[in-house]
Amino acid sequence: MLAAIPAASALDKVISNSADWRDVYSSMLYASIIGKKPGLFLTSARHGTILLYSIPKDTNGTLILSSRTQPYVVNYKAVMDAQGYTGVEEIVSNTINLDLAKRLAQEKNIKKFIIVDDAYGYNALSAAAYAVADNYYVIFANDRNIGAVDNFLNSINPTKVIIFGQVDEVVKTRLAAYNPETINTGDRFENNIELVKRFQNIRNSKQTLMSNGEFIESSIMAGDDPVLFIGRGAVPPQVEEYIKSSGFQVAVLIGNELINQATAIRRQIGISVFVKFAQGARTPTGAIATVEDLDKFPMPKYTLNLELYSIMYNKATHALWVTYHNAAGLGTYFKGTITVYVDGNKTVIGDQNPIFIDKNQYKTITYDLMVDGANITADIYTLFGEGTRSLENVLDTKGVSVESVEILDDAIINVTNIAYNKGKGQFVVTIKNIGTVDSYVNAELLELYVNGEYITVGATNPVLIQPGKEGTLIIPAVLSDSDIANNPIVKVKGYYGERENSLVKTTYGEYAFQFVRIDIVYYALIAVVIILILLVFFGRKKCKQCGTKNMQWSKKCQKCGALLSHKHHQEHAKHATHHEHHHESPTEAPQTEEQRAE
Repeated sequence: MLAAIPAASALDKVISNSADWRDVYSSMLYASIIGKKPGLFLTSARHGTILLYSIPKDTNGTLILSSRTQPYVVNYKAVMDAQGYTGVEEIVSNTINLDLAKRLAQEKNIKKFIIVDDAYGYNALSAAAYAVADNYYVIFANDRNIGAVDNFLNSINPTKVIIFGQVDEVVKTRLAAYNPETINTGDRFENNIELVKRFQNIRNSKQTLMSNGEFIESSIMAGDDPVLFIGRGAVPPQVEEYIKSSGFQVAVLIGNELINQATAIRRQIGISVFVKFAQGARTPTGAIATVEDLDKFPMPKYTLNLELYSIMYNKATHALWVTYHNAAGLGTYFKGTITVYVDGNKTVIGDQNPIFIDKNQYKTITYDLMVDGANITADIYTLFGEGTRSLENVLDTKGVSVESVEILDDAIINVTNIAYNKGKGQFVVTIKNIGTVDSYVNAELLELYVNGEYITVGATNPVLIQPGKEGTLIIPAVLSDSDIANNPIVKVKGYYGERENSLVKTTYGEYAFQFVRIDIVYYALIAVVIILILLVFFGRKKCKQCGTKNMQWSKKCQKCGALLSHKHHQEHAKHATHHEHHHESPTEAPQTEEQRAE
């Protein structure tokens, strides 16, 4: 298949014909590395015709990279041939990413590679500009294709391998032979900033592109300027700090959905901001030129959905209870700022540090607050995101009515033990209710080091524990042997209360890592089984007459019937000796009739 690809020097255009973003990304990156940018891509079957309006008919040398299973247009080469284009070649493959890596190694002697997991599309976008600037190619590697990736790398002896972002443990293991450099701070914005810094060391651009990492666009893949990630609703503080010290003079936001952020960025950062949101229309429309939206290809993304569940003021404890609900299937961090209004007076309270809320969970945050009034309202401004320093989303709710309640929560619990069950890949947290009322309890493990990054994991649902009783929470977490060694201390934070959706009390503790202790009965059963095995295989008696091996408890040989007991052997021998002695005694003199009569 690769032999049919025209030489890079003979190409004018590279087109991706695939509904798979990985194929689109690989084709665009390939075009930029060989200097044939911008790479082009289809976004629908209809787009196959529209795209040709932007390609001159005298173009000589077009490479079409089509997915075998997900093409937008079947036999797109025939469409271009019918339009009069020459030198068109079409490659159909389901492994375009690795095919192009082999191609670049053969034709351009590319032997530097950035490895990313295709589960994190934004990492691939983050790496694109630096890859073009420093002659790297980006390879997607996961637990399914790492064998093919390893075989390819082994065949060309790479000069440099970078693992960027989070990858599977098996990928790290297989790539260890190439002495890779790992770039992974656990935060996608900081990872992105690191590659922007490396780009600047090569080209020192005065302009940066800005994207939220959710789509592919030609300028993002060109490699002319570095790409900085901004949040969907806000600029993360680490990004803002870097831009202020970077020397960038112009920022270009890519995509019309980011227009509303342009003003905020200009105010926060203090540099000129432009928005690239359209391109000239390619279809004939008459005398007046029109514009159309940019060609953008969507990337996989995680959808976060944090909701305000309730907000109450508890007059009994002088505390504000703010309860959030994570309606997404992904753990989320959040940091809230609450402005409380009471009869015209304003009080601002909030969180000092980001707080974790697991998928599909409720979490109540308690703030000490002394207010006195019948009419209480609040504005909620909460940043949230997938990491502690990735709070890019905003929950902004104004004028929420605050319910006044008078509730005493008498729940009291104690975490008595935490242990890891390696066989099941889970922590078992044991909690005792030492109070006088029923208590709902949930728990999470903080800063657990897993596969090269610190994470927070929690139990799926809270448990109800009656007074004086113990309960257990199961927290899934698959740890390798190296992960276990890197977690000598386990940090546990418990949330509890009398109401299931209002766990207003917390407890925290640090515990030495330990494994689950197997019940003594189980040990006894194992010991019995081992003894039986030893008896069966190593404690057999050998018959002295026929040589047959018999069970330890057998008294007679199962083959010949001879006695096996040592005691019986002795008695049998004694009896035989006595009988033999009786017949072998000296002959006595014959008796007379008188002697017999006597």
